[in-house]
Amino acid sequence: MDKSMITGLVIGAVVATTGGAIASYKMFGDKAAEKGPEYAEVINVEEVRKTVNTPREVCEDVAVSKKAPVKDEHKIAGTAIGAVAGGLLGNQIGGGRGKTLATVAGAAAGGYAGNKVQGKMQDNDTYTTTERRCHTVTDSHENVVGYDVTYSIGEEQGTVRMNEKPGNRIPVENGQLVLN
Repeated sequence: MDKSMITGLVIGAVVATTGGAIASYKMFGDKAAEKGPEYAEVINVEEVRKTVNTPREVCEDVAVSKKAPVKDEHKIAGTAIGAVAGGLLGNQIGGGRGKTLATVAGAAAGGYAGNKVQGKMQDNDTYTTTERRCHTVTDSHENVVGYDVTYSIGEEQGTVRMNEKPGNRIPVENGQLVLN
């Protein structure tokens, strides 16, 4: 082997190695450069809340006073007793025809007074019972329904709503956030 042959082999090996490296860079190097970042950096996370109102029924037993049923609706007993008492008192006054007139007037006045007294007594005749009273109240509470996430990919910023709270970074594939 002579010197020129060795030189040719060395130059051929160098060209083959360099050409393979250039071809490899063109195949894989450009795609690696095109791929872009693998993660978006999380800048801010804010909880999104929704108020939930839940109605419920609240019942309690309360004491209630009620008017007792009237036994003598026309107040006959009070009228009769008042008339008799008034007549007896009227009979004590005067003499002759005046006595009769006083008796009749006393009976009329006594009947009227007895009627009114019985009416007041019946109005004040009450009894107490227990009744169940119910009403609706509304309980309110807040639920977290998502998260508004501000992120950056390189120099670009964006916001996305996520169902779950992210960590410090979000995976990126082909320039898009991977939110699953």
